[in-house]
Amino acid sequence: MRLILFPIALLTGFLTLAQTQEKKDTATKQKEIEAVTLVARKPTVESKVDRTVFNVANSAILAGNTTWDVLRMTPLISIDNNDAVKAEGQNVTVYINDRKSVFTGKELKEYLKTIPADNLLKIEVITSPSSRYETSGSVINIVLKKRDDEGLKGSISLNNRQSTKNSQYTNFNLNYHKKRFTQTFIGSYNDGAYVNKNEILNSRYENDRVSRLSLETVSRNESPSLSSTSEFEINDKNNIGLVLEYYQNRSLSFGESEGTESMNGTLKDAFNQTQNTWGFGRNLGTNLFYKYYDKEKNKILDINVGTNYSGNNGDNLINKTGLSNVQELGVISNNEMRNYYLKIDYTQPLGKSGGTLEVGGKTDFNNHAILNNLYGLSMNDQNSEYYNLARNDRFHYEDNISSLYANYSKTFFEKLETRIGLRYEYIDFKVRQDVAGTERRDSYGTFLPNLLLKYTFSDKYDVSLTYNRSIWRPWYSEFNPFLVPDINGTYSRGNLYLNPNPNDRLYLKFGILKKYFISARYMYTNQDYWTTYVTENGRTVSLPGNFDGKVQKYYLFANTNQNFLKNKLNVNVGFGWYYIDNKDFNEKNQLGAKNYISYWGGSANVSYTNLFNKNINISAWMEIANQNNGNSYANNTNVFHNISVTKIFPKTQMELSMQLMNIFKRPYGDTTTYSPDGTFREYSKWDWYGVALTFVKRFGNQKVKENTKTDVEKNSGGGK
Repeated sequence: MRLILFPIALLTGFLTLAQTQEKKDTATKQKEIEAVTLVARKPTVESKVDRTVFNVANSAILAGNTTWDVLRMTPLISIDNNDAVKAEGQNVTVYINDRKSVFTGKELKEYLKTIPADNLLKIEVITSPSSRYETSGSVINIVLKKRDDEGLKGSISLNNRQSTKNSQYTNFNLNYHKKRFTQTFIGSYNDGAYVNKNEILNSRYENDRVSRLSLETVSRNESPSLSSTSEFEINDKNNIGLVLEYYQNRSLSFGESEGTESMNGTLKDAFNQTQNTWGFGRNLGTNLFYKYYDKEKNKILDINVGTNYSGNNGDNLINKTGLSNVQELGVISNNEMRNYYLKIDYTQPLGKSGGTLEVGGKTDFNNHAILNNLYGLSMNDQNSEYYNLARNDRFHYEDNISSLYANYSKTFFEKLETRIGLRYEYIDFKVRQDVAGTERRDSYGTFLPNLLLKYTFSDKYDVSLTYNRSIWRPWYSEFNPFLVPDINGTYSRGNLYLNPNPNDRLYLKFGILKKYFISARYMYTNQDYWTTYVTENGRTVSLPGNFDGKVQKYYLFANTNQNFLKNKLNVNVGFGWYYIDNKDFNEKNQLGAKNYISYWGGSANVSYTNLFNKNINISAWMEIANQNNGNSYANNTNVFHNISVTKIFPKTQMELSMQLMNIFKRPYGDTTTYSPDGTFREYSKWDWYGVALTFVKRFGNQKVKENTKTDVEKNSGGGK
């Protein structure tokens, strides 16, 4: 209770202080209000040729949120109950300040939760990335604010969030700029508690085997983080800098489940299972960079060299009480990931032709190891289902990915913008297990072309066309074949023989009056990998599997961004129709799933600045989402929503905000996964709902500088 009351009391005290201060300055109050009124600002959502830009720097949506929360509310983005981030239903690669993140899945979620949203400038959803990007589908580029005014400035925020459990979040930003030197520190601490509920129904075709399970998990995470960015401007054209990032996460969770299993309509087992999990992880990233930028000649040389390290230790103890016996099994895991990279990019105009050439390359070295050990009383019990499991093994994954790319951009007749690019990637990788002695070594090269065309009929009308080929490679842990039990009564492992997923995308967009956009998208692939289920020695095992078969996806979108009331009211609305042809995919993999899927989806962002001239900002977001991925189909349509109200006190540079998350209806996931072995349905009740209070205190000059990019990047979105 004290954890709840303390932040509220603190916020109330600061609010009272700020209001007292405002009363003393009644005579100048109107001038202060006018000083913070945003008369001219960027629209909240910008639709460009190859990307959608979510400008959040001046939005009330930032208050009380982390970068992960704002990512949920970004147009075209969806996040499923397994924390997989997707753009228009496709996998994405996440960049932060144009630097590729090494995290995916739950690791990415925990890392982005340590970056305060108050530090965000914009989020770019790049659906047709140029060859400069390491494309694995679409790209999300998270751009942070850059402050370079003289002196010390910064902010501190305190957040208290109440959902099923209570959570606290604190962060600070410090920025110091003196002449040619800039130093920035960002720190955060998150202490959160979460509750998830699941209902599972697994139906195997053989012997009409049916498993039912009810599961509730209570977890707590403590996540401190610290990042440092040092930048020195040697002269007007040359900059050097160093980025250091550290973040750790300590987690504790307790899960309890009850389940039954029947065959041919006869009950075979009823069990109660508990799971205690402890985990601790550390992540350290370094990036040393040099940048040369000649603004007059529009030449850019960007060199980055760095390392990333991630280490995670965990202990997972499962106790299972069935009709005939009691079983105990523990899983100790140790996961280490090391990444080393060198990246060079160069941009320059080509003579008097008006064209621009971009060339560059990158080499990555990755070395990963996963150690698993099983222990517990059941390892020595011949009557236990755990008896004949492999007790331990060490998994290794090593690769070297090298790439070269070139982009050429030029405008013809002052109306036709073009960009053509080609990227070549070569990977040499090796995976092996020490004890089992299994090993795989492979290598292959891939050409990834892309094309962008935009024709401007007039200031009011334009049309654009883009084409991209990309490839999505398996994550290293998805190769690990070591078998471990899960609390839901099944087992999971990786697949040593996974293949990558290549795909082609075509995108057509019409722009009308610079406010209305109509677009059509087409995606094609004939090879993919998704989660599937198999029966091995009587056990139900989930694993990533290779799927052959043609999949075609069609999308139609319409969206608009409007400003009203002297730019105080901003409204962005998008709505789309989705159609997926899975017929060939289902037949070749004997899935027995739906051949054709059709559904609607959309989102809306509404914000009002300086309500009643009282420095009150209001924002609201709503999304209609229906998540269908590969061989998994949604059985429900969610309506997510978020409402934020922020009061700004300009004299004292303080803010107080309240955020309401999914208060009218708690979101849930309900999906069915199809496999040759049967169907697997899971209902998940998410913990993303409730109310949050946030207090922010700023100091110093908060003016923000937009990151500088070339004209090609500004107009066509064709660069970094």
